[in-house]
Amino acid sequence: MSEIQAKIREFLSRFFRNHDLQLDEDIFALGFVNSMFAMQLVLFIEQAFQITIDNEDLELDNFRTINSMIRLVERKTSLVAKK
Repeated sequence: MSEIQAKIREFLSRFFRNHDLQLDEDIFALGFVNSMFAMQLVLFIEQAFQITIDNEDLELDNFRTINSMIRLVERKTSLVAKK
């Protein structure tokens, strides 16, 4: 398990206590996400991985699954590393 995956899983487990969330499971389709949680999720990702989520990144597809969040973080961290 990657460090990114571990951090995201740890954060989500606080909210999905009775559900073993799979890597490609859609958290929005499960009905667990409200607007407040979505904001917390964006803030968590920014702080945990020291990246900025820009307006163009605020698409549901970037936050729908653990795998999509991992890809977002990897993409954003690779952009930071190139600067």
